[in-house]
Amino acid sequence: MPNSKTLVLNHTQISQKITRIAHQIIENNFEEKELIVVGITPRGSELAKRICSILESIFDGTINYYDITLQKDNPLRNEISCELKPEQAEGKTIILVDDVLNTGRALVFATRYLLGFDVKGMQTVTLIDRRHRNFPIRADYVGLTLATTMQEHILVEFGNEDNAWLV
Repeated sequence: MPNSKTLVLNHTQISQKITRIAHQIIENNFEEKELIVVGITPRGSELAKRICSILESIFDGTINYYDITLQKDNPLRNEISCELKPEQAEGKTIILVDDVLNTGRALVFATRYLLGFDVKGMQTVTLIDRRHRNFPIRADYVGLTLATTMQEHILVEFGNEDNAWLV
């Protein structure tokens, strides 16, 4: 049986969801003077940069962007690295972004790392939430919640034509 792909979100839908998420972030953080957006590499970073682009046009305060890198399948195997320094995060709200929330492993380990800083608060963003939790975390902002089987996967492609596929 050949591998089949089903389109879950097309370019236009992804763009609309990113715009909606950015507006929701502003609604919940309108009193903040600065927001720190951290994207989990690689695709969470691309999503985060797109959210930042919209936030910069609608938010009165400062938006700062940083990458965080971890091995998603086995976060303890390699050291987690992040451009954000503890003194930059002190007393600030962090928006942590990843493309797909499946088991929650990547978000939990990234959150664990960032909570080592003296932050005011943290919120999470995912484009697609599959709801297959193995870890106690949820996304505060979600583009699409999708029920899938454990054998299925979601592939998000960012490029000239953004797409999200059920594989």
